Amino acid sequence: MGKMVTLTIDGQVISVPQGMLIVDAAKKAGIDIPVFCYHPKMEPVGMCRMCLVEVGRPVIDRTTGQPILEADGTPKIQFGPKLETACTTPVSEGMVVRTQTQVVAEARRGIIEFLLTSHPLDCPICDKGGECPLQNLTMAYGPGESRFQYEDKMHLAKHVPLGELIYLDRERCILCGRCVRFQSNVADDPVIAFSQRGRALQIVTFSEPGFDSYFSGNTTDICPVGALTTADFRFGARPWEMIPTASICPHCPVGCNLTLNVRREAAAGGREVIKRVMPRQNEWVNEIWICDKGRFGYHYTESPERLRQPLVRKNGRLEPATWEEALAFAAEGLRERSGVVALAGGRLSNEDFFNLYQVVTARQGRAVLYSTMAGGDYVQRYGLSGDANLAGLGKGDAVLVVATDLHEEAPLWWLRVKQAAERGATLIVANARPTKLERYAAHVIRYAYSEVLEKVQSLLAGESPEAQALAKATNLVIFFGQEGLSLEASEALATMLARLLVQNGQAERPLSGLVAVWPHANTQGGWEIGFRPDPDLAHTLATAGAVWVAAADPAGDDPILAQALEKAGFVIVQDLFLTETARRADVVFPVQAFTEREGTWTSGERRVQRFYPAVPELENTRPDFMIVAQVADHLGIPLVGRSASRVFDELARALPAFAGLSYTRLAEVVEQWPLVGRGDLYYGGTVYENTQGLGVRLARMSAGAELSEWPAVEIAPAPADDALYLVPVVRLYDQGQTLVPSHLLQQRMARAALYLAPATAAQLGVQTGERVEVSAGEWAETLTVYVDANVPVKAGLVPRSTGVPLRQPLWVRAQRAVLEPQP
Repeated sequence: MGKMVTLTIDGQVISVPQGMLIVDAAKKAGIDIPVFCYHPKMEPVGMCRMCLVEVGRPVIDRTTGQPILEADGTPKIQFGPKLETACTTPVSEGMVVRTQTQVVAEARRGIIEFLLTSHPLDCPICDKGGECPLQNLTMAYGPGESRFQYEDKMHLAKHVPLGELIYLDRERCILCGRCVRFQSNVADDPVIAFSQRGRALQIVTFSEPGFDSYFSGNTTDICPVGALTTADFRFGARPWEMIPTASICPHCPVGCNLTLNVRREAAAGGREVIKRVMPRQNEWVNEIWICDKGRFGYHYTESPERLRQPLVRKNGRLEPATWEEALAFAAEGLRERSGVVALAGGRLSNEDFFNLYQVVTARQGRAVLYSTMAGGDYVQRYGLSGDANLAGLGKGDAVLVVATDLHEEAPLWWLRVKQAAERGATLIVANARPTKLERYAAHVIRYAYSEVLEKVQSLLAGESPEAQALAKATNLVIFFGQEGLSLEASEALATMLARLLVQNGQAERPLSGLVAVWPHANTQGGWEIGFRPDPDLAHTLATAGAVWVAAADPAGDDPILAQALEKAGFVIVQDLFLTETARRADVVFPVQAFTEREGTWTSGERRVQRFYPAVPELENTRPDFMIVAQVADHLGIPLVGRSASRVFDELARALPAFAGLSYTRLAEVVEQWPLVGRGDLYYGGTVYENTQGLGVRLARMSAGAELSEWPAVEIAPAPADDALYLVPVVRLYDQGQTLVPSHLLQQRMARAALYLAPATAAQLGVQTGERVEVSAGEWAETLTVYVDANVPVKAGLVPRSTGVPLRQPLWVRAQRAVLEPQP
C-alpha cells in the first residue's frame, strides 16, 4: 500500500491512500456525499457540482514548512472562500472536510432546483422511479416546492431510439455525461456524444447501427435518472415489484455475475418471468459491468419452443412418453449395448458433468467433450491461482493474447485486458488478422493462419523484442483461443504456451497463468471432471453402441456428425430444444434452464461460481444431473440426484482440485471496492451488491509431464494455388439456439457469409454482395461475399453458428457461383 494521509471528514478522523478523492474517502468512512456526474469507475469531470463541500487545509509556516498551531496545539485550519467539488479534489494531510453545513445544504438545494427547471414531472410513470438518484436526492436535499412554472420547462422528444436496444428520453437527461464518458473511456466505443449547446444540449448517436457497442446496456445502469432505458424493460415493472436472484452469465467463459429481476404477471398467465438482467458486483470477474449478450440473451429460457415432455422413438417416430417410460427405455438401451459414449457440451453445470462421468465410466464408456479446442489440462496445471485478480496487472507485467478475438469471444476479458494495458502492462496480441484489442498493444504479431505455431515457437527461442518483453515481465497472463486451429493444433499451442510460462520462470507466480477462451461457460468444468475432446469424433460416434448427448447438437453443426449419429446403436439426448440431434435420438429428455435450477460453473480462469434458481421450473422438466442419476438408478448405479449441493459435495470429495469446496463456501463474500449496490444509487449506479458469493478459484494441479516436447502438428499447406483456407470465427451475436430466441438482437446477429480480402475477392472476380461456392470433397456451400481489408489473403472467414456446417478450418476450392437465370 502507498503512502497514507490522515484527514477529518465531519469530525471523523480517517486514513486513506494518498491521491484518493474526497468523495471516495468519505465513502470509505461511511459518509455519503451526493453525486450525479461522478462514478468511481471513471475519471472525474466535476460537471454537476452536486458534491460541493467545504474544504479546509492546515496553514503552513512558509519559513519552517510546518503547520501553524492553535493555542490548544492543533493545526490551524483555513477554509477556502468557495466550496470545492469532492469528486475532483484529492485528499491531503490534515485536511478538514465539512459535508453537512448550512452553506453546503444551500448549494445542494440550488443544484437540485436548477436541474429540476428542465426536468419533467413524470416520476409516476418513469422507469427509474423507485431507484432514481435524482428523485432520492431531491427528497433529501431539494426544495420543498418549485419556484418555476411547468410551462417554463424544456419539452424535448421522448422515446428516442439510440438503436434498437436503448431508448432516450431527452427531457429527462440531466447532462451528467456518465453515458458518454463510459462509452468513450471504458468501453472504447465513442458512439454517443453531446450535440448542440446550452439548454439545447442533448445526447445523440453517431454510429450505424445506432449505439453500436457491446456494452450499451451499462449506460442505463449508471444513468442517474430515467433518461436511458433498455428496450426489453421500458415500462415493464417497478423495482419494488421484482425479486432479485443471483446468477451467472451462461454465454461465455468469463462467468460474469448477474442479478435476475423476476416478477409474477398476468400477461404471462400468472407465471413468474424475468423482467431484466442486471450486473452483480464481482471485482475479480466482471467488476460491475456486463456485455449486452449477457443482458439481453436470456430469452431462450422462456422460449415457447422449449421441450416440455420426454420423447421415445416408437415405430420409427418420436412419441410423447412419461418420465418413467423414458427413463426405463433409456436404461434398457444402455444395458443392452457396450461402447457407451457420453458427448457433453459446455452448457452443462459441474454437477451435470460429474454425474454423467460417473455413469459412463461405470459402463466402461468414454466421456467426450464436445469441443473443437483443447488445452484444458494445461490450464489446470498452469492457470491462474489463488486470489489472482486481473486488476492487479500493471507496470512490469505482461499479457499475451493468441489466436482469439476477445472483444467478440469474451467481452469482459477484453475490457479487463484493455485496462491492464492502460495501467502499464505490456500487451502483446498475436493473430492472423487485426482485432480491436490491438489498439492497446505494445507489440502485434501478425501471421498467416498456417504459421501460428511457428510464431509461438519463436517466442520460446527468446530472440525477438516480443519474447524479451515476455521474459522480463514479473507476471505473465496468456489468453489463447482456437481461431484458425484444428483441435490438434490448439493442443500444441496450449503446450507451447505452458512451456513459455515455465521457461520464463513465471509458472508458479500467483498472477501468472494460462486462460483458455472457451466457446461456452463451463467447458473448463468438463476438463476438470474428466471429459476430453475427440479428434476423430465422427468415427467414435458411428462405432458407438450408444451415444448419450447432453447440451450439444452435433447433427445440427456438421452433416458428417449427423451421418455418424445415424450409425450409432442407440442415442439419448438431453436438451432444452428439439435440435437436429434430438430428432435423431431414441430418447429425448427435456431439461431445465439455468434460470430454473441451481448449480455451479467453472470459468476459463478456473473460478467456480454458484447460480441460483430465479423462476419456477418449466413443468415436466428436470435438471441434467437428476436425469442422469435416475437413468443410473435403473442401471443399478447409485448416484446422488435429488440435490445439486449434494452432488457438488460428492464432486468435491472425489476431485482433489475441488477439495474443501461447498455451496456454503462458494456463497462467501468480502467487502469490495467501490462500495456499490447499497442504499444510495447515485454513487455506482443501479448495480447489485454481491451478497450471494464471489466464487473460489480451483487450486492448480501438479505440473505432471515434462513440457520439453509438444505434439508435432502442422497446418496442412494449400492443396492448390487457388485453394482458400476457410476459417470459422466467433461473432458475439451468433445464431446459436441459446441466442436466436432473443428477438431484440436479431438485427445484429451474424449471418452466413464469406469474408474475403480485396486481393482474394479480385482473384475470384467477385465483389461484396456476390456469391461464391466453396467446396471440399462432397461438401459444398454457396455464400454471399463481403470484402474486408482486415481478412488475410488466401483466407475466408465464416461466422460460427450461422447455419454453415464448419466446425474447424479447412482448405476448400472456391469459385464464383453461377446463378441460374431467372424465368
